[in-house]
This record gives sequence, structure tokens and C-alpha cells, in this order.
Amino acid sequence: MLKHIDSIKSLRDFNIYPSTPRYFQKIIFWFFLCIFMVGSFTEIHGQYFGRNKVRYDQFNFKILQSKHFNVYFYPPNTLAAKNSTRLIERWYSRLNGFFQYDLPSLQPLILYANHADFQQTNVLTGLISQGTGGVTEGIGKRIILPLTGTNADDDHVLGHELVHAFQYSLADSFGQGYTSLAQIPLWAVEGMAEYLTSGRNDPHTAMWLRDAVLHEDVPSVKDISVDPRYFPYRWGQAMWAFIGGKWGDDKIPLLLKTSFRTGLDSAFIKILGIDADSLSNLWLKTVEETYRPQLEGKTLPREIGQRLLAEDIDAGEMNLAPSISPDGKWVTFLSERDLFTIDLFLADARTGKVVKKLASSNR
Repeated sequence: MLKHIDSIKSLRDFNIYPSTPRYFQKIIFWFFLCIFMVGSFTEIHGQYFGRNKVRYDQFNFKILQSKHFNVYFYPPNTLAAKNSTRLIERWYSRLNGFFQYDLPSLQPLILYANHADFQQTNVLTGLISQGTGGVTEGIGKRIILPLTGTNADDDHVLGHELVHAFQYSLADSFGQGYTSLAQIPLWAVEGMAEYLTSGRNDPHTAMWLRDAVLHEDVPSVKDISVDPRYFPYRWGQAMWAFIGGKWGDDKIPLLLKTSFRTGLDSAFIKILGIDADSLSNLWLKTVEETYRPQLEGKTLPREIGQRLLAEDIDAGEMNLAPSISPDGKWVTFLSERDLFTIDLFLADARTGKVVKKLASSNR
């Protein structure tokens, strides 16, 4: 049963922090004053370069209150907010059982109608790129995300961000808070969220694994921990799928909780009985044995096709998601061709010559 509360008109009308004993008040005052001064400098610095966050709209937030969530939304998104609340309550029941843990208070979930509205949020101080699908911030433990209009996508992001809310809260329960979670490799944090929302048998991740075997570039645990070339979401999901398949999913929350005290490498030894190097060797052997047979006898694209989007032609080093126009004359693709951002380009489908940039991730 959803409880609809109309009395709160904006996010500034409620206090997310509990009341504090008087002798702590001065400490907290100076703490937040320092944060404010740093934040003010950041904003001034951003304005100097013309990159300050602009808020175009005034959002009249209301609340839907469910068993475990305070969901903040604004009209006319009432139906979408109710649906999102049902979806995230379903995720809560799954993750609560998985982690064997209850969030200590109602979890804030802030919904925006679209990505343009989401980019105006003042809950987060930094600029938000087009590729950001949602955020769980560490201090207030608030989940903030835009609705996409696609139920499956919204469901996935809601689940992913709720995993982070559980991770933050578990870290707090061990007395270390955000600092202990920050010491865990990004692949373990983000990969866990992907694994718990996408599952063990994910065709997208399987494609990455086949490609890595083909190019003899399957990373070790150390590689995905320190080398930024290995995408932590995808490789983290694959690593947790391997661990869950080999030792059981019940070991995953134990590894997380132990990591807060000892670090992940020591947690491997205590929970799995092997160190990170041994885990890597077993992982590499298993991936090779699983995917190498699938590649035997296959015809490689370069054996029958023409290279079109490549750095030595007119594209970038990384070129993704090509889409051919209906008449076959043009191709759009994502690339880091302009060095600092991933942008959308239009190229000639016969020569690969880039015609123009269609959109930038900064705009």
C-alpha cells in the first residue's frame, strides 16, 4: 500500500539527518562549513570555464511512502513513481534476503522524469554526463535517477542502485562508512551490482568474454583492480559470476562484509580459501576452457569484411554501436575520436570518412 504525502513541496522541506546531541553541533557546523567552502570554490571554478550547473525548471516534489522507501517525484509522473516503487520494493525483498540485512531506515529514492531534468539536480553538485543512468550518493545514501520510459531499463537501474545502497549501509554497520567501501576495488563494487541485477548468464558479458579469449586478453584479478582499460562493470560482473558459480552465491555477501575489515585480498583467503593469484589462475583457466571451443572453426569478420571504422582510416581507437542508414550510404557510431569525450559521429558507409559530429556527451 503506497502512502501519498502532499505536504512536502521540495527536497528542502525535510531533514535527512537525525537530531544530534548539543556538544556535537559545533563540530558538525564547522564540518559542513568546510564542505560548503570547498563546494563554493568548485562552483566558482566551474563558472570560470562556463561549466556551472544550470537549473531551468522548478520541480514540485511530492512523496510516495512504501514499506521501505520514501520516493520523491513530481507531477505528472505519479503513475511512473508508483510503478518504480513497486519495482524497487521487489528488488528490496531479493537483496534483503541475499545480504541478510535490513536497511536501517526508509531509503530515499529521487525520481526525475527524464535525463534533462536529472542533469539539473542539486542533490549532486557535479555535472552529470549523458551516460549516467543513476547515482547513489554516499553521505545521504540517496538514490537519484531519471526514468527512461522503458520498464526493463528502469528496473535494472533501480536494482543496480539499490545494491549500492545496501553496500553503503553495510559499510556503515561495520563502523567504517564510505571509506571502507572506497578501499574495495571498483570492479567488486560495480560488478556486484551488475551481477545481482543481470544474473550469471548474461549474453552481453559472454560476448565480452569470447572476444577477450579471441584476442588473448582475459584480465586477471589484479588487472581489473588497477588497469582502467578493463571496464569494471562488465569484468566485475563476470568475476562475481565465476565466484558465485564456483563457491556459491552465499559467499558473495560474506566476501563483502569481510572486506570491510580486512580488504578484499585477505577476504579471498578467509572465505574462499585461496589468494588472489590462485583465484586469477583458476579464473583464466575456466574462461579459456569455456569459450575457446566456441571460437573453433569460426570465420573472423576481417576475413570476409572490409575495415570501415578504424583509427587509421578516420575514426578513433574505440568505435562502438555502429548503425547503418536505411539506404546504406551512412553509418553512425560512438567514438572517442575527439580525445576527451565519447561522441556520436556520422561517416560514409563506403569509405569510413567521418562527415560530421552529430552529438557530444557534454551536450
